[in-house]
Amino acid sequence: MIRMLLADDQNMLRGAMATMLDLEEDFFVASQAATGEEVLQALETKTYDLLILDIEMPKSSGLEVVDWMRQNNRSEKVLMLTTFSTAAYVKEAMKMKVEGYLLKDTPSDQLALAVRDIVYLGRTVISPEITYQFVQGVDNPLSKREKQILHLAERGYSTKQIAGELFLSPGTVRNYFSELMDKLGAQNRSQAVYIAKEKEYI
Repeated sequence: MIRMLLADDQNMLRGAMATMLDLEEDFFVASQAATGEEVLQALETKTYDLLILDIEMPKSSGLEVVDWMRQNNRSEKVLMLTTFSTAAYVKEAMKMKVEGYLLKDTPSDQLALAVRDIVYLGRTVISPEITYQFVQGVDNPLSKREKQILHLAERGYSTKQIAGELFLSPGTVRNYFSELMDKLGAQNRSQAVYIAKEKEYI
C-alpha cells in the first residue's frame, strides 16, 4: 500500500484527485493539504511513501517544502504535479532530487503508473513535454493544454465552446485563462493570445 500526502491549494481539484487516487487498490491518500505550511505540519507527526505537491502554494511553495525535507533528511519521495512547465522550475526541482514532475492535465492512468514507478521501482518520472523543453533548453511556460486553449481563443471560441471542444468544464477553462494571463502578464484573453504569439509560445 502506497501511503501518500496530496497537496494543492485548489480544493475541488485536490478532492477530485484524491478520490481518483483512492480508487487504486494499492494507493491510500492519508493526508491532504492546501498550503505548504499544512504539509510541513503534517510531516512533523506523520510519515509517507510519497508526497504529491503543487509547486505553487500559499505559505511555502512545493519547492520550499522539498528544501525543508532535504535539510531534515526526510525519506519521502516527491512527485511535483503542476501547471508550470518552465525549464527554470524543472531545473530547480531536479537540483533537489525530486523523483517526479508531471503536468496537472496528465491522464489518470499515467499518473497512477508514475506513482508506482517512483515508489516501487525507484525511477524518476518526468512528463515527455517537460523532458523535451529541458533537453532542448526551450523555456516555454505554456503546457500543451494551455496552448490548445489559446489556439481556440484565437479562433474566436467562447469559454463554453472551448470547454466543449476539450471536454473540460467552463470553470476549468476560466481557471486556465486566469493562470495564462498571470503567466503572460496579460490583461485579457486577446492580449494573452497576442503575447503568446509574439514570444512564439504558440
